This record gives sequence, structure tokens and C-alpha cells, in this order.
Amino acid sequence: MNYELSETNPAPEEYNNLRIAAGLSPKSITAATIGLPNSLYSVCIRSVNQELIGMGRVIGDGACFFQIVDIAVHPKFQGNGLGRMIMGKLESYLQSVALEGSYVSLIGDKPEFYTKLGYQHTAPAGHGMYKKLA
Repeated sequence: MNYELSETNPAPEEYNNLRIAAGLSPKSITAATIGLPNSLYSVCIRSVNQELIGMGRVIGDGACFFQIVDIAVHPKFQGNGLGRMIMGKLESYLQSVALEGSYVSLIGDKPEFYTKLGYQHTAPAGHGMYKKLA
């Protein structure tokens, strides 16, 4: 199957639709409209009919801290290496901009995918935490 990869943000509506299809929590259109342009780097994968089928983003301060977010592949297209393709592009970007001592973090719904790519659990050195605001 042919795919088109672009280094762009998705539209807020398609971003939310892919999050839901991939089993991630939905975001409000307002939040997506504000948040997406503030990405440091974004990747979209589209099918031949231009449907958004995969995405990933890097957010952060651009020097000390980076976070990988929104890694999602539509279930119909999983198992074809698209997640690895997205992560490869994000990691290439990070290698090109990160400084010595930069820290890259992520919260993975499927940690085994990320451990295969060299990411480690924070414990015992630390404990990843989050707080979701209502």
C-alpha cells in the first residue's frame, strides 16, 4: 500500500478522529486548534485518498526537554510499520535539534513498542507521573 508522509500538523478534526479511532482519549477542538500549531515537529501519514492514518508529534521547550506525543496509527493500517516510520522521523528530528543532556520523554499506552526502540521505564530512577486537568 502506498502512503504519503508529510512533516505537517493534521487539522484539529482529523487529529481528534484519529485519536479516537486509535483508542486515545479525545481532545476538544478548541484545545487541538490551540495546541497543534505549538508543536515543535509533527508527522502525518495519509493514505492514497488523503485520509489521515498515522501521526506523531514532538512538543517541549526546544532545548532541555522534549516529549513525544500523539503516536497513533488507525487500526486498519496497524502492523505495516507505520508506527516505526513515525518514530523514526521524530527521532531524526530530535537528533538534529537536541543538545547534550536534553531529555526526551513519553507516556506510552503500549510500552513494549517503545522499549523495542530503546526507551526505558523511568523507575527505579524516577516515576513517570501525570495529572489530567478537568
